[in-house]
Amino acid sequence: MIKKILRWYTIPNIVRGMLIYSAGDTVACLIAGNFSISRFAGMVLVGGIIYAAEIPNYFNWINKKVADNKKTIDQIKRTLLAIVYFNPLWIARHLLFINIFTGNYSSIEFGLLHIGLLSFAFNIPVSLTANWVIQNYINAKYRFIASAGFSALMAIYYSLSEVIFR
Repeated sequence: MIKKILRWYTIPNIVRGMLIYSAGDTVACLIAGNFSISRFAGMVLVGGIIYAAEIPNYFNWINKKVADNKKTIDQIKRTLLAIVYFNPLWIARHLLFINIFTGNYSSIEFGLLHIGLLSFAFNIPVSLTANWVIQNYINAKYRFIASAGFSALMAIYYSLSEVIFR
């Protein structure tokens, strides 16, 4: 099991996770006017340690479970499996990391799940479209990069969703 995980946990994926996720979060910080070096450093670590390990492995699992072809049913399955991964709990966890790295411990509460749910619900049309393209038109080798790029954009939305939906 560990060997399989480490197969996709590569230096290029670690660097991509570190750069792409922290870049998206930094843009969100700049928009909101609340940049902090601790948040930046924390998101670099989360992107390089957690997301760089989880996402390529999950996409690899999707590749094993559902054929990578042009059949509409398989394309739908691949897209829905990607959506299932980036669910309200994932969004709440992302917000949890942000609150930890900014020292905003009083905002760490079950309300983050509610924010994650609302954020997820409102972004379903965009997320479905992006994940359809990523899962069905991007070569498997580049799906983590494409997903990380999309997630960087979504990190802006997720970060701002705590303000929007709180």
